[in-house]
Amino acid sequence: MKERPILYIKAGCPWCQEAQTFFNQHGVDVDILDVNRDKSAMNRMVEISGQTKTPTFEFRDFIVADFDTDEFMAELDEFPEIRIQLGIGDDED
Repeated sequence: MKERPILYIKAGCPWCQEAQTFFNQHGVDVDILDVNRDKSAMNRMVEISGQTKTPTFEFRDFIVADFDTDEFMAELDEFPEIRIQLGIGDDED
């Protein structure tokens, strides 16, 4: 089974909605965890990122916390192997 990325969100967060739309548009299948409804998800997010802001993205050892989509892409550019594994092409933004 293919490992799926996790997107930690808070319902009503506009950046979280933007991130969800971004991943949908790029065909990235993510597990969505609402940290306001799931205490264990909040605990995990804090453990991996050291903070409580959303959206936070986790895929293997690749963690991006408290981002907008431009910041996410800038971070992803530093990790081309993750970009390939997620299926986000170089010409996409």
